[in-house]
Amino acid sequence: MSEEEIKNEQPVEEPATIAQPAEPVSEATPAEIPQEGEFEQPAYTPDMTQPQIIVQKERGFAHYVGFALLCVLCIGFFFMPGIAITYGVSRLVTLNGAAAWIFSAILSVIAWVIFKIKIKGFKKSFYWYIGLCVVVLALLIFIEVVTEANVFANIIALLCGAA
Repeated sequence: MSEEEIKNEQPVEEPATIAQPAEPVSEATPAEIPQEGEFEQPAYTPDMTQPQIIVQKERGFAHYVGFALLCVLCIGFFFMPGIAITYGVSRLVTLNGAAAWIFSAILSVIAWVIFKIKIKGFKKSFYWYIGLCVVVLALLIFIEVVTEANVFANIIALLCGAA
């Protein structure tokens, strides 16, 4: 084949046509045309003019230690009713750390289930249980101050297995 035949075999592209609007454009009446100075200014949007750059600072060791400490305190607070009963029982019977945690968890979950059964609604029963935790914590603080016994040190020792 010669070059002329190759050129003749290639498809010829059609020129692009201008798309016609689907709906005909209606003429505006003079009352609808805004007068000079009546045009609304578009609101300033920063994403239209410049890209936003977000610089996220890497968190340090103190951030993660603080988060871990907060988690431990929340777990201890949630199990506070069971821990208080376990502390009372440990004054009578010797318990190791694992037994103290298991006993505390079982007692706390039973207390929460009782609140859940007696009080309608998950949120409301949870608030009442948190109120119980606050009352138990206040009682432990009161006992610590009045009797000058190291209640919290003994509880921590009990839960760590040092008692």
